[in-house]
Amino acid sequence: MASLRGVDAAHLVLSDIDLSPCLFTGTVHLDQLRLEGACTFGTPPPVSWLHWPPVRLTKRRVLAEEHHWRAAQPGAVQGWDRAAPGAGRVGPLQLAPVYRALRKAFEDSKHEPGAADFYYGEMEMRRHADDIPRAERWLLTLYWAVSGYGLRASRALTWLGAAMLLTIGLLMGFGIAQDTPKQTATGTVPPGGGKVVFEIDKDDPKSPTGNRFTSERFEKALNVTLNSVVFRSSGQDLTTAGTYIEMTSRLAEPVLRGLAVLAIRNRVKR
Repeated sequence: MASLRGVDAAHLVLSDIDLSPCLFTGTVHLDQLRLEGACTFGTPPPVSWLHWPPVRLTKRRVLAEEHHWRAAQPGAVQGWDRAAPGAGRVGPLQLAPVYRALRKAFEDSKHEPGAADFYYGEMEMRRHADDIPRAERWLLTLYWAVSGYGLRASRALTWLGAAMLLTIGLLMGFGIAQDTPKQTATGTVPPGGGKVVFEIDKDDPKSPTGNRFTSERFEKALNVTLNSVVFRSSGQDLTTAGTYIEMTSRLAEPVLRGLAVLAIRNRVKR
């Protein structure tokens, strides 16, 4: 099918049809469109080795109009299809509502995993739109980078693994105390005898010196990091720098773990 522009899709049912070249902008009641069978859409181009740095684009359902828009951008990755003469030009502001309507159509038909691709496209168009504040664009870019808008578990798990390795390295280098501080008890015995009062004290953890990357320090750093992932305190004796490293990891790593779980959930939910 070449185009649905100007069509009222309220009672339209499409089955086993190739929609990769179809133009959707301007379709009326697109959120009520029903797709059945093997309806296929376009996909992003494969890895582009001719582009530097090489780009591997996430595989998903892509509308023909997004292909046309991306192909027209300066420095675009090769492989995006260019618009045919007379197809017109649309941008992210026009494409975001189209993706949103198709997402709703899939959700209404109880096809949640299929709707996820259109949610990804909607978020991509929002991120590239010109009318959003810069702070929102940075937030969307961060959301895209760490988890693919909560849809790419592999991306979130990769960042989680990198964060854990970084935390272990920082703890071994700066966070784990040189030695375990020992408690000391001091008191004074009155000259004539009587009650002795002891003061229990503990030395502050000392910054490490000498060989910091040992198996013993690695085990302690791993213990702290694994506890941070599940948002628990390890109880290890840490230096001041180690305390801040643990606090940061206890904030960031559970968030990354949660994004990975969310991505898996979005792909398997009914």
